[in-house]
Amino acid sequence: MRPRSVLSLLAVLLLALFVPATAHAAAGASATFTKPSDWGSGWEGRFTLTNGTGAAINGWRVEFDLPAGTAVGSYWDALLTKDGRHNTFTDRGYNAAIPAGGSVTFGFLGNGPGSPQNCTFNGEPCAGGPTDPGGLGTPGTPAVTGRTDTSLTLKWEPATGTPSGYRVYEGSAAKATATGTTATISGLAKCETHTYTVKAYDDEGESAAGGPVTATTSGCATGPLPRHFLTGYWHDFVNPAQELKLSQVPDEYDLIAVAFGESTARPGEVTFRVDPELSTALGGYTDAQFTSDIAALHAKGKKVILSVGGEKGAIRVADGTSAQLFADSVYGLMTQYGFDGVDIDLENGLNPASMEQALRALRAKAGADLIITMAPQTLDMQSTGGSYFQLALKIKDILTVVHMQYYNSGAMLGCDQKVYGQGTVDFMTALACIQLEGGLRPDQVALGLPAGPGAAGGGVVAPAAVNDALDCLAEGTGCGTFKPSRTYPDIRGAMTWSINWDVTNGGGFASTVGPHLDTLP
Repeated sequence: MRPRSVLSLLAVLLLALFVPATAHAAAGASATFTKPSDWGSGWEGRFTLTNGTGAAINGWRVEFDLPAGTAVGSYWDALLTKDGRHNTFTDRGYNAAIPAGGSVTFGFLGNGPGSPQNCTFNGEPCAGGPTDPGGLGTPGTPAVTGRTDTSLTLKWEPATGTPSGYRVYEGSAAKATATGTTATISGLAKCETHTYTVKAYDDEGESAAGGPVTATTSGCATGPLPRHFLTGYWHDFVNPAQELKLSQVPDEYDLIAVAFGESTARPGEVTFRVDPELSTALGGYTDAQFTSDIAALHAKGKKVILSVGGEKGAIRVADGTSAQLFADSVYGLMTQYGFDGVDIDLENGLNPASMEQALRALRAKAGADLIITMAPQTLDMQSTGGSYFQLALKIKDILTVVHMQYYNSGAMLGCDQKVYGQGTVDFMTALACIQLEGGLRPDQVALGLPAGPGAAGGGVVAPAAVNDALDCLAEGTGCGTFKPSRTYPDIRGAMTWSINWDVTNGGGFASTVGPHLDTLP
């Protein structure tokens, strides 16, 4: 080998001086907006989210404002929440992960002449966030490990690499900084719902945000019930299921809904008595025994409410007079028998404004411990424009929980606008997502399922599948093909139709789902 000439060595030295070294961190993540088409009065908008960092992005959120006179219409490949002119798009679960160097897109139709302003992507400017700090990985999705009326405590899995610490974000605002993998956000108000993400940081910048978690502080006026609880309906009638006295209700049930209160000739009025056929089948079960059984359940920490409506129920509350009569008559039954509240299960027409008036009048009589539940059919909760959904949002401040009936439904749309068949984990989680992202607090959403064969014409699932759906919503585990874009550790629990059918089928629903609720965060 010949020795290099002096000129050759000089050229090598010059290259070393003037050719830049490889960047220690890749370019940041960015969200690019385009209008593929514009027809004057409206346009199609498209965002391309590009991950220029060195680590995968697990969960994304794009926020922007639109000027007055411009609004988002239909949209696809993302979930949307609006607050005035502020729009927040989040992933749909199936497109939550953006690998390093990868990209995803979502789109929407805009009405009006404007374009997005003040755009952020996972809390950073859409034009590009901070550079990836030397290979820091993404922290885990936080879990809620503690709560008070004024604070929430989070814990997460650490990021790979050597982070200096972590920042907890709500939107683009940093709410806490920690050197370890736990933080407490203080100064909150009671019964407030917040969504947080966590980023690792070091001297060179921040990592991508981990997945979001949504949680609610304590202090909600939703009745004296456990954090997670099991509801079951009790038959005040005779059918092929096993007849039961209230004293025979299995101990796993926390809330017993007595089915049903009946209408009278006076619109709005509700009446109740132990059904004569049931009384005979039980060897002479009387109103006095029924009332005594409610008192005994109270002594065990259980709650009992009166359900009004059902498949054949015809209670009509359509004006102020019937609203007041509803409140007066239900309160009278609460006083007479010891009921703790009311369940709205009207399958033959609901007037949201009048029923709101009725329930607020009842609340004024019964006080803050009044339990109010609802049992709509799946079709009633497909959109916030539906009458049941409207009512739930109108009384959100006094509503305990919505037990939607995930059965006798057929296939329905999930929050990702995909069609899911009943009787699957995906059906439960994707439809619950509509309520969770449509304005209800997670502690106001529960899963209503039939208790085995005979209880429903369709939608029967194994109790273990109910547990999987609860885990998916609360912790992001056990999901099917649909995975929510965030977790909801405050998901309230489950309901079954019915206690009688569960006992008839061997008690598997209560013995499987009830104990599992105690394991939720």
